[in-house]
Amino acid sequence: MRLLSTFLAFLRGIGSTSPLEKQIKYTFRNKQYLTQAFTHKSLNTKPCRNYERLEFLGDAVLDIIVSRELLREFPEGDEGLLTQKRAALVQKPYLAQMGTLLHLMDYLQIESGVDLSIEKIAEKQLANIYESLIGAIYLDGGLIPCRELILNTVWSYRNDAWKATNFKGRLIEYCHSKEIDNPNFLIKDISGPDHQRTFEVHVKIGKQTYPSGLGTNKKTAEQRAAKMALEEMNVIL
Repeated sequence: MRLLSTFLAFLRGIGSTSPLEKQIKYTFRNKQYLTQAFTHKSLNTKPCRNYERLEFLGDAVLDIIVSRELLREFPEGDEGLLTQKRAALVQKPYLAQMGTLLHLMDYLQIESGVDLSIEKIAEKQLANIYESLIGAIYLDGGLIPCRELILNTVWSYRNDAWKATNFKGRLIEYCHSKEIDNPNFLIKDISGPDHQRTFEVHVKIGKQTYPSGLGTNKKTAEQRAAKMALEEMNVIL
């Protein structure tokens, strides 16, 4: 277990602003929010002491700010386009990249039994604490400093996220543009042990069901299923 007392001392720093606060360009008035934002439930199961509640709040704040910026960026964009663009910016792998950018893993307080050398676990933690940090800032200082951090991270690198192939988003956009039913992504099967599951997902559009996609998580399977559907519909990828 990482020593919480050492972490608290680090956050307090020599002066009133810790290195982390200098990095994100925001100084907390209530340091407890910052401590909570980086405390995993393996260290403290009380909801008001670990990051999960702040993650929940940060997710909502992120949606609001990203949605507002998208309205400015695409003044003529319809709901389908805006939804697709937002999905790419709030997905866990991208948020994990933002966590890496800020070196947030250096501050995570978690039991040593949680193996952060496993990429999937580390990615999840990075995304979670990025959102919990947003939630902590919101409680401490409101929406404006949250927007500043999001603009400097998620929004600044938005084109990189949008360049990544998002077959699910493209399928939704295609259906919207053709005025046909929205695609439904249905889990057909989940197999394998808990630590190595395989998800099978297929797409249904109206009465038409398309070939299944497989993945080690639901999102990957959905992307592959969407790709299969687009290929079946002869959409140029």
